[in-house]
Amino acid sequence: MVDAFRAYRVFEEDGKVRGRLVETGLDAIGGGEVVARVAYSGVNYKDALAATGAGRIMRRFPLVGGVDVSGTVVSSGDDRFAPGDAVLVTGYGLGESHDGGFADYVRVPADWVVPLPDGLGLRDAMAIGTAGFTAALSVVEMERNGLRPQAGPVIVTGATGGVGSLAVQCLAAAGYRVTAVTRKEDAHEFLRAQGAEEVLSAATLAMGTRPLEKALWAGAVDPVGGDTLAWLTRTMKRGACIASSGLTGGIQLNTTVMPFILRGVKLLGIDSAQCPMDVRREVWRRLASDLKPAHLAATTRSITLEELPEAFATLLRGEARGRYVVRISAEGGDG
Repeated sequence: MVDAFRAYRVFEEDGKVRGRLVETGLDAIGGGEVVARVAYSGVNYKDALAATGAGRIMRRFPLVGGVDVSGTVVSSGDDRFAPGDAVLVTGYGLGESHDGGFADYVRVPADWVVPLPDGLGLRDAMAIGTAGFTAALSVVEMERNGLRPQAGPVIVTGATGGVGSLAVQCLAAAGYRVTAVTRKEDAHEFLRAQGAEEVLSAATLAMGTRPLEKALWAGAVDPVGGDTLAWLTRTMKRGACIASSGLTGGIQLNTTVMPFILRGVKLLGIDSAQCPMDVRREVWRRLASDLKPAHLAATTRSITLEELPEAFATLLRGEARGRYVVRISAEGGDG
């Protein structure tokens, strides 16, 4: 029997969105066949937007935040999972329309649950989280469209952010030559340490205005969008792929059809939230093997539920480097 437990719940009160630690129970959180004791959760930019009201992410209130979770099954109404199984969940509306991972316990539909793959611990799974899953899904989708290490360098924009920093690590682990782009002038050595062969300053990048620029990149992981994505379309090699997963640089895409019809450039949309389960499991398998980031410990900071507001503020100011992982259960250990 699960007694009352802690949760970081987000409320809409007097027209304002506020989050705080509360005591709750299973009867007050979202439904599903699987109940798990939470070991860790990750902190994403989306979590910061949702919990502070800086972005309209949550679809109902009150709601427990946290779009990522890893832990151990305590009960299951589905034969695919049994008490003691190590599992993780990302996406599917967790922390947006369904109570999420910032709590001692989570309850979710069995169809959302991924068994923790061999070679990956519960903490590392959340150090990777939605950000790393998005990065790895970007690589997998580009490889499905022909990308190989011998094709040439792969560029990663927004490279100090969650998706970008983990994309650098995933690509380097798989043998790709990585060029990282960042606006943070003091982050160049940090990115080289993660596996980037070259680091470019976004602030001084000459993006040009012609329909086609010099062909430079065999692939691109772009969580930025806007003018950066438009520039990428103009600078890709023949047959190259761009994996587009974000919009921090804007939602408008001002480009021409020239890169697509003269160079065969492929623009791939990356939807990590509703990714099919067979693809999801394969991406997590690769995150535990050939795409496993090599520097998770060095780029991840552990915090408590009480420290979430400070982490949210740091993310919203654009000052985060690497990932925050929330250690929730003392039983989670460091594995």
